[in-house]
Amino acid sequence: MSQSKERDYVLGTHDEELERLGVQHRAWRPVVLECWANAGIKTGSRVLDVGAGPGYATVDLAEIVGPTGNVVAVERSTNFVNAIKRATLSNVEAHELDLMNNDLPAGPFDFVWCRWVLCFVSDPELLVKKIAAVTHHGGRAIFHEYGHYATWKFFPPRASLEQFRTHVIAAWRQAGGDPDTGLQLPGWLAKNGFVVRSAIPRIFCLQPSDYMWQWPSQFIQIHLLRLLELGRIDATFADRVRDDLAAAEKEQTSFMLTPLVLEIVAEKVYSQDSPR
Repeated sequence: MSQSKERDYVLGTHDEELERLGVQHRAWRPVVLECWANAGIKTGSRVLDVGAGPGYATVDLAEIVGPTGNVVAVERSTNFVNAIKRATLSNVEAHELDLMNNDLPAGPFDFVWCRWVLCFVSDPELLVKKIAAVTHHGGRAIFHEYGHYATWKFFPPRASLEQFRTHVIAAWRQAGGDPDTGLQLPGWLAKNGFVVRSAIPRIFCLQPSDYMWQWPSQFIQIHLLRLLELGRIDATFADRVRDDLAAAEKEQTSFMLTPLVLEIVAEKVYSQDSPR
């Protein structure tokens, strides 16, 4: 499918973005596996992967739930859905749909996994309502959502990288998203029959030698191209950001604070129309 026909994201759905998402998944994989284990995902579980992207988490979930379990991945990008289907896993179903305009696949699901999706959709509260409708009573919805994106900082400070973050947030909001959606999530969950069982802030202080450094570093490299494509920055600014990032990565005294992510696990304890 051509890029003009592909249902695009603010971050793009091209091959370079698919590769960047792989780096991101590997960087976060130890944290995510621990999260899923603590939430109770196990052999035989039925899991809905909301906004599955190219399916990196889907594949991990499929391995955990095994042949007696089932993972249903939903994603609006044709490119990403095709990537999931190429994995040819017998316990995985992939559905191409728009989270705002289409219903989710029929539940009930034991678990729902939703990572960095609410912050991009136009009506995140509606998506929480849809998730509630397909979650089993006693089932759990698991979220990773940004709670304070502006914590992303380099130190010593580098002005162009600060400006880059500002451009990212502006483009994000212009596309209808909200980078700090996680702060509102507990309230939406309560309205839809969930009780929050855990809420953990995930923030890291990194140096260039840390593997997780590659997560934001690659994001910068890829998203500079996206901001150029959108006309939000010029080539001179992009080169300055690249130079400052390269300089930061060579200095032993460089550190980076990552954007704060909220890890929220909520249990479905009421039906949506039950009195509290």
